[in-house]
Amino acid sequence: MQSRRQLLLSAGAMVALAGCATKPAAVVAPPAPAPPPAPPAPSASDQLTAFLDKIFDQALDDSPQLVTGLGLDKGARASAKLHLDDASLADKAKDRALNTEQLTALKAIDRSQLTGMAGVNYDSVLFNLETAEAANRRFDYGYLGAGQPYMISQLTGSYQSTPDWLDNQHRIETKEDADAYLSRLADFGTVIDQEVERARKDIGAGVIPPDFIIKRALPQMQGMLVKPEASSLVASVARRAKEKGIAGDYAGQAAKIYGEKVAPALERQIALFKEIQGKAWHDAGIWRQPDGEAYYEHALHGSTTTRLTADEIHNIGLEQAKALQARADELLKGQGLTKGGVGERIQALYKDKRYHYPNTDPGKEKLIADLMELVAATSKRLPEYFGTLPKAPLQIKRVPKAIEAAAPGGYYNQPSLDGTRPGIYWLNLRDTAEYPKWALPTITYHEGVPGHHLQLTLQQEADLPMIRRATFLSAYGEGWALYSEELAREMGVYQGDPRGEIGYIQSSLFRAARLVVDTGMHAKRWSREKAIATMNEISGTPTTASTTEIERYVVWPGQACSYMVGKLEWLRLRAKVKAALGDRFDIRKFHDAGLLSGAMPLTVLEMVMDQHIAAMKG
Repeated sequence: MQSRRQLLLSAGAMVALAGCATKPAAVVAPPAPAPPPAPPAPSASDQLTAFLDKIFDQALDDSPQLVTGLGLDKGARASAKLHLDDASLADKAKDRALNTEQLTALKAIDRSQLTGMAGVNYDSVLFNLETAEAANRRFDYGYLGAGQPYMISQLTGSYQSTPDWLDNQHRIETKEDADAYLSRLADFGTVIDQEVERARKDIGAGVIPPDFIIKRALPQMQGMLVKPEASSLVASVARRAKEKGIAGDYAGQAAKIYGEKVAPALERQIALFKEIQGKAWHDAGIWRQPDGEAYYEHALHGSTTTRLTADEIHNIGLEQAKALQARADELLKGQGLTKGGVGERIQALYKDKRYHYPNTDPGKEKLIADLMELVAATSKRLPEYFGTLPKAPLQIKRVPKAIEAAAPGGYYNQPSLDGTRPGIYWLNLRDTAEYPKWALPTITYHEGVPGHHLQLTLQQEADLPMIRRATFLSAYGEGWALYSEELAREMGVYQGDPRGEIGYIQSSLFRAARLVVDTGMHAKRWSREKAIATMNEISGTPTTASTTEIERYVVWPGQACSYMVGKLEWLRLRAKVKAALGDRFDIRKFHDAGLLSGAMPLTVLEMVMDQHIAAMKG
């Protein structure tokens, strides 16, 4: 099939030849045949399809790590496996310019001519491009767009993410794969230096992480700075090459690269953080940074995909906490826990060692094995609630010890598109007392099934443009995962298990508290200490976990608000569809309508559900 550009060139050539026709002297030429009609202009839908294909290709061109993450680093894109993502100032400028170019191109497509899924695709991508454009025009620090203001922190920066990424995302099956790992390891030192350069620029503009963030991040950086032969980066390639029978001194080669390139870059990064340690303040909120109040407003919009204000979100959190604490109070009293506030009693329940796995490696292995059994049992029930089920399997792994001190409690990595890598639910087992047996099911429903694994895998396997299959929006995705906790309760998983239901309620209280403390720090200028105390009071979360969470919100303002806002919208829309359809309501079709349409802003999700109502009514 000819491309649109080729068709236009062909049509132009015909017009030019027709214009050259002349009449010979004294000879009457027969009428020239009429030129064939020009091909019709592509429809808005065709234009959108071409545009979405183009921006996906541009995303792959820009991010070799995305190529690997999706399992596409083969064939024409095999060279992607040799590199990590560029983090330079020049690349940042290029990305900003590309976003502007893409937004202009999308707006040139006539939205009024698009219906159904084409309209959903357009509106979803438009939100991402417009949100990034607004942030790029106003804020010039941190990562592109409002959301992560510090290039380097306890949770941001390649030093924190790349070792785990190389070990779990960069597959080693052949000698070429092992050699590519070495190439990426060499890139790692370059990327660290690029991030240091960007951080120095931000510091020059007055953007310095709070003192407690620097204090948390420095030991992690220093923990990575080891003798080459002791580095997990070296051990990863050596171990996996040996397992695959790949000949070569990969331990020696990796150790040399680590010693010559990675370690010196880490030393420069550590020096930077020591240099700014005495200049940092203790204020937790983003309001303290340049144009910080506007930054937070924009971060809330990007994370929640709504125009809810900080005050509105704060009040939603307080209202949710009040209702949830009333239910928790009933359940706790039923377990003989009557003294103190709800948060105090939940903390007491956390301390009950009867519900702790041993805080040993064998104990942690048993914990993970038990959760895998829970996933298997839950998966058998999914056909009752979903018309379409994911094909990719799910694994549960411990968060690597090197980063567990400051890492979140749990998170998820989606599978590769080619099915060679499963979805991975990571659980932070730095201290098993943070996850008593009554609390573990709920986080597993959230991160595994019917939560993140089901949603993200179905999105990847859906009939959607590639750029939409690879997109994540926090209010939609985290809202779904929190909705999944409620769905599990509705499935009856806590019948006869009041402590398990307390775990569900505590998780919801935790997410309600997030609305309160995130807006408290960033909009109401609360201290870190007040935020930790409030989190403990509302949700009963252990102080160690509360501290890690609060410091997460400090470096990722607004994101924590997406969970409860998204969940409440999923529940509202389900009630709306159910009321509209009555006896024709089918929860499996409701879930398919929302999940197979891919990640989208909450306003677009409502449009999808309106279309679902119309289709079901016929």
